[in-house]
Amino acid sequence: MRVTKGAKLFAGTALLALAVAACGGGGDSGSPGATSSGGGDTPVRMEIGEPQKLFYPSDTTETEGAEVLAAIFAPLVSYNDQKETVNEVAQSIESTDNTVWTIKLKPNYTWHNGEKLIAQNYIDAWNFAANQENVQSASYFFGRIKGYADLNPGEGKTPSTKEMSGLKAVDDTTLEVTLEKPFSQFPVMLGYTAFYPLPKAAFGTDGKVTEDYAKKPIGQGQFSIDKPYGKGTDQAINLTRYDAYPGAKPKFSKLQFKVYTSTETAYNDLRGGQLDIVDQLAASSISTAKTDLGERYIEQPDAGIGYVGFPLKYNKDYENVKVREAISMAIDRQTIADKVFSGTRAPADDFINPAISGYKQGACAVCVYDPAKAKETYAAANGPKKLELGYNADGGHKEWIEAVANNLRASLGVEVAVKPFEKFQAILDELDAKKYTGMFRMGWAIDYPSPENYLTPIFSTEAAKTGSNYAGYSNKEFDELLVKGDTADTPEAGLEFYRQAADVLNKDLPYIPVYFYKINAGYSEHVKGVKINLLNQVEWESVEKA
Repeated sequence: MRVTKGAKLFAGTALLALAVAACGGGGDSGSPGATSSGGGDTPVRMEIGEPQKLFYPSDTTETEGAEVLAAIFAPLVSYNDQKETVNEVAQSIESTDNTVWTIKLKPNYTWHNGEKLIAQNYIDAWNFAANQENVQSASYFFGRIKGYADLNPGEGKTPSTKEMSGLKAVDDTTLEVTLEKPFSQFPVMLGYTAFYPLPKAAFGTDGKVTEDYAKKPIGQGQFSIDKPYGKGTDQAINLTRYDAYPGAKPKFSKLQFKVYTSTETAYNDLRGGQLDIVDQLAASSISTAKTDLGERYIEQPDAGIGYVGFPLKYNKDYENVKVREAISMAIDRQTIADKVFSGTRAPADDFINPAISGYKQGACAVCVYDPAKAKETYAAANGPKKLELGYNADGGHKEWIEAVANNLRASLGVEVAVKPFEKFQAILDELDAKKYTGMFRMGWAIDYPSPENYLTPIFSTEAAKTGSNYAGYSNKEFDELLVKGDTADTPEAGLEFYRQAADVLNKDLPYIPVYFYKINAGYSEHVKGVKINLLNQVEWESVEKA
């Protein structure tokens, strides 16, 4: 799941998460000398928000940390502009029954410490991720692999093994994966952060990934990290190109991620030449960005969704679906898209984005603005007199959240308190801990191009345990439809069941879809060739210094 920070889970999905999450701020956006990563070579500088956690790939389910890890690691597969799965580190991924999959690795990939990448590195990483004792946020992504249940016996119980029986290294370049049930879309998933491998150096004597490694991860991707990341203290993350990388290499040698707490400040730094790339502009900047930046302004379709979420399991005020329907009908999505986002968003009317197969126009009947019916429905359902709406202030959300709050006040006749959290990680931590009980802003950027990715990571019962299901939503019919979609013979056959599952969400409304994202980004005069891919990540091999 990819929860987005910005208007990007955009801090996941997670997701489920999908405009880009941004963090940072102004004069304090970097420590003295932070814009130089050493070696006398000025880095390409990109804005991000503060990552929620240290760099454990299977515990990074938001956009900020994922952006950094995508520069350090190379995935088994990637996705082209046609949303097709393309082999990256994988030479081939094959199966005759959609249950037993054979993954062949390309030769010549090495870790940043010089060791050869081998199949066992994937087994070690995936077993660590799946083990409940390691409490990894993306653990449930491995739930389809045979033996996952042995590593997850449940609360108060100890796993009887440390390895999933469905993983086997046939040789150094061949990995065999056996699933519990057929899953035709298994190869599509493998571009997600959680499926990165880990080197031997990642693990301590207890078999767990060490904190030292998570501060300075050794990857096998385009860049290596220069020094340990001091979460909460470092305002810049400096990387150096790994010249032994066998794939497409960046044309520059130094990369710096600058941490901001304000997207407005980041935009001002971009205009002033102190920053090179902002991958999701704040709503307040979009209206002038095209004029300010000219050809350096990027606007393109995006697969993300912006939501208002409900803590269904933790606050009975939202238990009645009629209350949720009324709140949805009270939101003027078109005006928010046109006025707040200057036409760079589209009103959402489904739980699947139009960029991905499975979208159905008008699927969410109560996503149509109808203040009179909203007020009538809310009163009949005895909705609460006071509402609270939380959001992360580092993602440029203030304007549209305030607009939603004003809609609710005017349409429902209730008090609405808006609660800003300074950083995306702060509201995610509160939601993870089940402490925040107000409505909340959420965004989802896809992990891989499948309608299933809008469903399982955010709304399945399993995802309420370790994933991005912050609502605590659980519906047996929904879960069963996901299984039918997963076990269909082909992705095309599974689409029917995923569509039915999305319709269950349109009926139950655990979240309210508010808008579909577009990417609104910008870059400085110091770079050219900036390209942002389907996962809302910069493709560094396309970027050049101007």
